Amino acid sequence: MIKKIAWDTFKNTGDINAFLELKQIEDIEKNIITNKEKDIEENGKPEDKWNNTF
Repeated sequence: MIKKIAWDTFKNTGDINAFLELKQIEDIEKNIITNKEKDIEENGKPEDKWNNTF
């Protein structure tokens, strides 16, 4: 979705910086998702930890 917004913004404004900034946001989002998935694989779901403490 962000890629489409970035491309449309670039087409309408001709500003490559807007396109590049939005692409960076897309990359950050992908990294966050990947890191969350790795964390869940290594440590389990956060809900499991709460249930096991009581």
